[in-house]
Amino acid sequence: MDFALSEEQMLLAKTLERYLEEECPITRVRELVAERAGHDGGTWKDLSELGVAGILVPEEHGGSGLTLLDSAATAESLARGVAPVPFLGSAVMAPIALAAAGSREQQARWLPLLATGDCRVGVAATELVSTRDGAGVEERSGCLHGTALMVIDGPGADHFLVPLAGGERLAWVDAQAPGLSTTRLKTIDRTRGFAELELDGVKVEEWLGEGGAARDATRRMLTAGRAVLAADLLGACARAIELAVAYAGQREQFGRVIASFQAVKHLCAEMVAELEPARSLVWYAAYAFDAVPADAEKMACHAKAHLSEIGPFIVRTAIEVHGGVGFTDEQNLHYWFKRVGVDRQLLGHPDSLREEAARLQGWVD
Repeated sequence: MDFALSEEQMLLAKTLERYLEEECPITRVRELVAERAGHDGGTWKDLSELGVAGILVPEEHGGSGLTLLDSAATAESLARGVAPVPFLGSAVMAPIALAAAGSREQQARWLPLLATGDCRVGVAATELVSTRDGAGVEERSGCLHGTALMVIDGPGADHFLVPLAGGERLAWVDAQAPGLSTTRLKTIDRTRGFAELELDGVKVEEWLGEGGAARDATRRMLTAGRAVLAADLLGACARAIELAVAYAGQREQFGRVIASFQAVKHLCAEMVAELEPARSLVWYAAYAFDAVPADAEKMACHAKAHLSEIGPFIVRTAIEVHGGVGFTDEQNLHYWFKRVGVDRQLLGHPDSLREEAARLQGWVD
């Protein structure tokens, strides 16, 4: 069986990488981080015109109608460029939730806006996997009350998707609704935006599905998010390896480039040996979402858990190849290091994901 990305998917990935290298290089990312912008509206608009925002939106609603594997290939390229764009929430999780639980009227109203990038959606999914004391959102008398932490793509969002009661209900909330306050959270990864929502009697704009429909939509949204995060980790690690290898080929010590030293060769080889086998795991997890639904949830858990474990080793080793200068701001490597650190915890850390996969496989109660 020949299982690999198609020519079209590889072309998509290369096109995005080339665009980011030319239009949003690391120097531009640095400027955005310094400005505390959290995202680049111009880059997101351009990427939306290239079809990134609507990659999962059906063609009838103005999107490309592609698969999650296409989204994974896109996420890998965006991670390689540490692109400061709201891809995970607005282009992956929100469209999937709308497609799974939204009515025809809701899909016709919101999906075209998502496809063009004119509507940005923050996804409050953290409480689905872990809840801190005092956090969580509930409905009382038809209004929402509570706190949602680490809302994905929250800063600058036009709407929020808020799961309630473990995903039994999905609330679509206007970002300007009375009683809603949004606070940008400061994380180690400044290239992506996260927010905390405080809801005090916030009226729900719309409900997406009820009962079983909402629960199934929430599970699909969470599964897709984990698979795409695994691809994001893959791209960030691949770029860290490239930077380490390039540095080793330029840095001289004792009259020789350090790439000629056996110890440095071993460090680079270990990084590659950890990452390359993981590619097929990530690709299959994304492929299963559309083609093998029975495997989708557990494979997304396994893929993200594994990449979350090898990711820190790879970026840490890449810094070691750079030596002491690897920890400095001028080398840029810390952007990928920090992206991996946030990805590792987002939507579940490795231990919790493996425990969930074990439950899905019937190994534990």
